[in-house]
Amino acid sequence: MQTQPIRIGTRGSDLALAQARETRARLMAAHGLAENAFEIVVITTTGDRITNRPLSEVGGKGLFTLEIEEGLIEGRLDLAVHSSKDMPTVLPEGLELSAFLPREDPRDAFIGKAAPTIASLPQGAVIGSASLRRQALLRRMRPDLNVVLFRGNVPSRLAKLEAGEVDATLLAQAGLKRLGLEAATTELLPLDTFPPAPGQGAITIESRRGDERINAILAPIHHRETGLALTAERAFLGALDGSCKTPIAGHAVVDGDTLSLHGMILTPDGTEAHETRVDGSVGDVVAVGVEAARILRERAGPSFFTTW
Repeated sequence: MQTQPIRIGTRGSDLALAQARETRARLMAAHGLAENAFEIVVITTTGDRITNRPLSEVGGKGLFTLEIEEGLIEGRLDLAVHSSKDMPTVLPEGLELSAFLPREDPRDAFIGKAAPTIASLPQGAVIGSASLRRQALLRRMRPDLNVVLFRGNVPSRLAKLEAGEVDATLLAQAGLKRLGLEAATTELLPLDTFPPAPGQGAITIESRRGDERINAILAPIHHRETGLALTAERAFLGALDGSCKTPIAGHAVVDGDTLSLHGMILTPDGTEAHETRVDGSVGDVVAVGVEAARILRERAGPSFFTTW
């Protein structure tokens, strides 16, 4: 008999808490458990504390997971809920990604105050983003725009936009939907021309490797197709040595027994870009991701990642 609640680790932002509560609700439904069978444990990460500098300068996206993963390793947490796109490709020893929830809309949302679409923004308009990928794609589309660093959680970015600090911004549509804020979106950007970050829109659950009790609890809420797609995307990212210093886009889709991955790499200024699509069997999704990365490295040349 369970004697203490299952401890769910999460960051404290509105979006992170919404994702933790969604995970709890799915576990409650899957096992017929009451809410008090779970405890949501809020942990402030280094990434939450540093809000005025690009992640690429202070250690990368792993700063959003470090303290939570320490809680898992030390046994203070039973599982952790993350945005998949925040997860480094290499996890600490003894931890694993044990489940993925069904993926939400993976597209990027444009939120314009000065204009409703990227195309209709006036020349020189200021658009804020914290993502190197989004910044590079924007500069590729509209080199005349003034793209600036714009960090903070979803509500704070929307508040800064409303206050006129920027003319527009980009956010993940999945996050807006999970917060009930999708009405703020003025343009949804197509996946083929504005591909998302690997993992965008998906919630992942991390736990201790070999923890059979937690694995059994998580098994009923794992979404197979999302897991396959994210495994391919993470393999693609890992084979490119992807980090917050590298503008990389990648999105995989499962259709029956086939997985298709669209990958892109860009220079930060958006002036050079390479992309590919690779299809393969769902039985070997890692190979699809690795092959897409190999093709892009070959096309871009050996100096692509070192000349900027």
